[in-house]
Amino acid sequence: MISEKIEAMLEKVQKAPRYTGGEMNTAVKSWDEAELRFAFCFPDTYEVGMSHLGMKILYAAINAQPWSLCERVCMPWVDMMALMQEENVPLFSLESRHPINEFDVVGFTLQYEMSYTNVLAMLKMGNIPLRREDRREEDPIVVAGGPCAFNPEPLADFIDAFMVGDGEEQIVELNAVIRDARKDGLSRQELLKKLASVRGVYVPALYDVTYHEDGTIASFAPNCPEAPEKVLKAILTDLDSVIYPKEIPVPYTEIIHDRIMLEIMRGCTRGCRFCAAGMLYRPVRERSLEHLVELACSLEKSTGYEEISLSSLSSGDYTCLAELIRELLKRMQGKHVAISLPSLRLDSVLKESLEATQQERKTSLTFAPEAGTQRLRDVINKGITEADLMEKASDAFAGGWSSVKLYFMMGLPTETYEDLDGIADLARKVVGAYFAVPKGQRAKGLRVTCSASVFVPKPFTPFQWEPQDTLEEVQRKQLHLRDALRQVKGANFNYHESGLSFMEACFARGDRRMGQVLLRAFEKGCMLDGWNEHFKYDTWLEAFDECGVDPAFYAYRRREKDEILPWDFIDSGVTKEFLWREKQKADNAQTTKDCRQGCNGCGLQRFKGVCKFCG
Repeated sequence: MISEKIEAMLEKVQKAPRYTGGEMNTAVKSWDEAELRFAFCFPDTYEVGMSHLGMKILYAAINAQPWSLCERVCMPWVDMMALMQEENVPLFSLESRHPINEFDVVGFTLQYEMSYTNVLAMLKMGNIPLRREDRREEDPIVVAGGPCAFNPEPLADFIDAFMVGDGEEQIVELNAVIRDARKDGLSRQELLKKLASVRGVYVPALYDVTYHEDGTIASFAPNCPEAPEKVLKAILTDLDSVIYPKEIPVPYTEIIHDRIMLEIMRGCTRGCRFCAAGMLYRPVRERSLEHLVELACSLEKSTGYEEISLSSLSSGDYTCLAELIRELLKRMQGKHVAISLPSLRLDSVLKESLEATQQERKTSLTFAPEAGTQRLRDVINKGITEADLMEKASDAFAGGWSSVKLYFMMGLPTETYEDLDGIADLARKVVGAYFAVPKGQRAKGLRVTCSASVFVPKPFTPFQWEPQDTLEEVQRKQLHLRDALRQVKGANFNYHESGLSFMEACFARGDRRMGQVLLRAFEKGCMLDGWNEHFKYDTWLEAFDECGVDPAFYAYRRREKDEILPWDFIDSGVTKEFLWREKQKADNAQTTKDCRQGCNGCGLQRFKGVCKFCG
């Protein structure tokens, strides 16, 4: 009956392939034979969700178990949501079109703080009580993972259990615990206590928090013996030994990243002080060249994609990058498959790799200087110089590229207007590098795009104690930089919605009290906040006001060294002491060497055999 209604609705929506399912390489397992059924929910549209590598990996990991099935669920667009409400159709999975409240586990990936209202929207559309304390014994266990799970507190009222760290093995263990608990007839509360024994799993109901009069945290502690005082993230030591899909679903419609994404390594040794991913995904682990070539060939054969993206936080740091590219080009010869390199470091040895990747066709190159002056690049420990940028830009233009993207941040700690002028100056020099190539030898159509995002202080970074620039100051800086870049012919400027970054900062460093604000904003109509046309800044401010919560307390306030932070109970591998030392070095514009040049004592040395760069 539901399926018939869905088919009728597909004729009325803007993009029907978002909801049809049935794509090539999907895993359709027997619903009745599965001992555990997992709904993997991506709290954004199909185009975004299907571009996410993590979902493809975990989808394969769960479906590889003979006793479990995993089906995909994405956030519907507004046209489909209206029809579903009108026809009384609950949120359903793509594979079998079962309502999500019929699954044993409903799991969300938390990639971005401004997707949190979508989490509530999907629960509501799936007829699952929003607040965990209101769920009945027969309701699904609602779990969440991903980078934002490292500060789970803003969602603590709504999620039964959070998964922190590498998920490939952790998610299978979590599912097995739930399966066994259900078989044994355990109550929901007993099941949650069992989950607390899984490494990297945090169960909010098992912890209590109190506050000082000034709003800071007074105490945070477990309320039962089953819950650990510290939740240690799950860490995989060997990427070659864990599952990586050799087949991935191929959408019927265009998605954001419509290509093969080959994760060549995980983690980063650079230590950029603003970068949460660089801290959270430590240590560095590389897949072997042989394994990557095997995966690439299998994925190309099973999908027919014409581009392979060598994915990681810093692909240029992969030890065998040049050899990998040469081998892939050899294997893909005659198949018209392009190799692309995202996340390039300016100081990586890239010239040979760039020349190799452009043999099939050129893709736009992206570099991230992050700051406009050397002083500020030293503050953030970026570890690159202007000479690095100019050398790589010159190599690219001489090699036939004409499109270059430069990523910057504004509002970084200690930033001045001189640093902003440095961004325009860098753009001017990059344009000059293009025209330095003889006219007959350079590609046509110069395009230098400068993007400046607003700095958001993130947990588990040396800047977790720092305030964000006020909204007014951000807007002044954006106008200043816009005017400066208008003087640079050939350069374009993109910048982010400042109000959105303000809300992001509130949730990034939020505690449990942010949950009431989230719920109130959702009740007032906030959802799809990551899409500018749906972001309701004034409504968010109303929600804060109605809940008696000051957003400036979270975004604009500098934290003290001894303050209990909402995420202090999670052990990310990197210690708070190391992060504070890095903050002090940032205050003095002192840099820290790359871990590959010797251990910096970040905390991973506590775990024997985990990090190959630890002494």
